[in-house]
Amino acid sequence: MEPKKIIIDTDPGIDDAMAIFLAFKSPEVEVIGLTTIYGNVYTTLATKNALHLLEVAGRTDIPVAEGSHVTLTKATKLRIADFVHGADGLGNQNFPPPKGKPIEQSAAAFLIEQANLYPGKITVVALGPLTNIALAIQLDPAFAKNIGQIVLLGGAFSVNGNVNPATEANIFGDPEAADVVFISGADVVAVGINVTHQAIMTDADRDKLAQSNGKFAQYLCQILEVYFSYHHDAYAMRGVYLHDPTALLVAINPSLFTYTEGVVRVQTSGITRGLTLFDNRQKRFAEITEWTDKPTVKVAVTVDAKAVVKLIMDRLMDS
Repeated sequence: MEPKKIIIDTDPGIDDAMAIFLAFKSPEVEVIGLTTIYGNVYTTLATKNALHLLEVAGRTDIPVAEGSHVTLTKATKLRIADFVHGADGLGNQNFPPPKGKPIEQSAAAFLIEQANLYPGKITVVALGPLTNIALAIQLDPAFAKNIGQIVLLGGAFSVNGNVNPATEANIFGDPEAADVVFISGADVVAVGINVTHQAIMTDADRDKLAQSNGKFAQYLCQILEVYFSYHHDAYAMRGVYLHDPTALLVAINPSLFTYTEGVVRVQTSGITRGLTLFDNRQKRFAEITEWTDKPTVKVAVTVDAKAVVKLIMDRLMDS
């Protein structure tokens, strides 16, 4: 089969680096571009990190399009998770600046162009706040239909969030954008932390990476300490959640997950700002509500966590 064309919308980020490397080691997909967004770091640094990771991978042929520096409603006060990933986003290693530069096009313009060039053929794997994807939807009314699929890491369906009890970080980063994406009519698959918290890289797994001769494994061992330390402090666990690579696997092998389908809306105000609310469609409501006649999306509900971790480890250790 021809590999699936994917664009990774990313805010690198240690687990973003894992996901990007995993994509390069996965013959099922062909990465045709990276678009950048704030989240783990500010957008400018996300772009630098994306270019740097392409240089590490020897894939400087892949374009990087810089994304929005503000939310959909033009807010500039952003939540940046540098305390999770290090001030540089990559484990405080302070790598030399990349030689490459982003393309002239904005992330949203690049997404629209590629969806027009390959209608129905492109999957966007969105690993950060959804501003770029929402902008593409707003700028081009045909985008939601032209894009093949949007696999997004976001939401906390029936579990506590990781920013606060209500909210997961990527949705909290731009709740208005997330709501636009969820009701756009595009083929959307949401992978929430209810699923990604089941996929854990343990200390023993990290030791295996360290013993591997794989280029990506060796690089990841350099940057992982900050991420492990954060998880130990925040969750009292000896391991890390594999959020981004797990979400990417939905584009590679969707059969590792099960899904439910319904309407998702996002709370945009109050103490539950960023909450993802799922209508399971088991009741026909008499009243017209904010969920009525809205397009449905798929939400991942279970995962074969053992198979997911094994697949991620095997591919990242492959030299």
